[in-house]
Amino acid sequence: MYSQPKFIHHGAVDGVTGSCHEYQLAPDYAVLIDCGLFQGDEFGSGSKSNLAVSFPISHIRALIVTHVHIDHVGRIPYLMAAGFSGPIYCSVASAHLLPLVLEDALKVGVTRDEQLIAGFLRAISRQLVPCDFNKWLSLPGEQATFRLQKAGHILGSAYVEIKHFLPDGKAFIAVFSGDLGAPYSPLLPAPKPPYAADVVVLESTYGDKLHTNRRLRLKQLEQVLLHSLQDNGTVLFPAFSIGRTQELLYELESLINRLRGKPIHNQLSWDELTIIVDSPLAAKFNVAYSQLASCWDNEARKKLSEGRHPLNFSQLHTIDSHAKHLAVVNLLSSSRKPAIVIAASGMCEGGRIVNYLKAMLPDAVHQVVFVGYQARGTLGAAIQQYGPKGGYVQIDGSKVTIKAEVITLSGYSAHADQQGLLSFVSGIRKKPAEVRLVHGDTQAKHRLQQAFAAFAINARVVENNAG
Repeated sequence: MYSQPKFIHHGAVDGVTGSCHEYQLAPDYAVLIDCGLFQGDEFGSGSKSNLAVSFPISHIRALIVTHVHIDHVGRIPYLMAAGFSGPIYCSVASAHLLPLVLEDALKVGVTRDEQLIAGFLRAISRQLVPCDFNKWLSLPGEQATFRLQKAGHILGSAYVEIKHFLPDGKAFIAVFSGDLGAPYSPLLPAPKPPYAADVVVLESTYGDKLHTNRRLRLKQLEQVLLHSLQDNGTVLFPAFSIGRTQELLYELESLINRLRGKPIHNQLSWDELTIIVDSPLAAKFNVAYSQLASCWDNEARKKLSEGRHPLNFSQLHTIDSHAKHLAVVNLLSSSRKPAIVIAASGMCEGGRIVNYLKAMLPDAVHQVVFVGYQARGTLGAAIQQYGPKGGYVQIDGSKVTIKAEVITLSGYSAHADQQGLLSFVSGIRKKPAEVRLVHGDTQAKHRLQQAFAAFAINARVVENNAG
């Protein structure tokens, strides 16, 4: 055993994607926390164009998954292809959702061969170990124990506590935050800090920002829709299939329920508003979220008890086939029928949202509303940057002029903001000696580091892979 454990960060160092953290207890014993895809211009030990796992894995005894977003799990097939056959620990809800995510990732990025995909899904089902929250479990070899705690980011999301003993007999606890949720997010309870930690590996996506409160955020969403729908165009929401899509539907159902019978304008009322989820994967996740309603927070479960269905209401339409998707894109872009469309991907890096953007960005009657972080180098970030200037973007090799209005609802995030991150760490009773800041752009990490200094907490910005 090392006198002090070692950290090697294989991703989420130079930006917010590719989360993959190696925790070494001894030269021949390590645990991996997450193994995600890179997006945009972000790099670590790999990139979005070079997905093979290039770091040694023979000493890695287990993988712990914090949640099933693709930037945290998307490289698991490549990890298994490199020879990893150990257990994959995750929450019960994540074990339910992970095969859906990886099946889709393989179909989009690797192969359409159903036999190969089925073989992979059988293999991962043998390695998946669903874990209850707040229960200490032994890692292979029983050199350490770990526990998952609710992180409030998406359904099933967790932060990880790993506990073991150093050669001098002292207990040591490392905490890996994964992605922490914002307080009062729809559907999920907010994360609570652990009791003790010696080191915390902490995300910093919004380490330089403060979110608006939920009531104000919902009012802003209402105002954006009232503004956007005045000319009966389509309002596009690029959103990840899991987490953000369900939160948006929850908020939209709340608006419609409260404003039922009231006009948006003379020809359109809230009751008549068409809401489209154009994503087969999101549709599957909506079903899974409903099946896992026991994981929802008290507010959401109360709505169910009242007969309301936040993820399956009368104005919601789901598009399944590709042919229907193309027909809807053509109908909305040619007829200017008022509608809200939620489609993946959240950063516009592929997926059905791209066809909507190609058809609708050149028309001023439409709006694109960003409600999530846009990593640098992604199409979403380019639209966000050049759209307000009347610029253009390249989509599938073609120049697309942006005349549609581009709106950013910055307070609408499933990530904790600076105050949430500070509260998480400062709420730890036995304070950590070090906080390692990952999963954020340079400015966000440095601003958060400065904020921690005001609390006399030693926060280190991780600048490279080595630990």
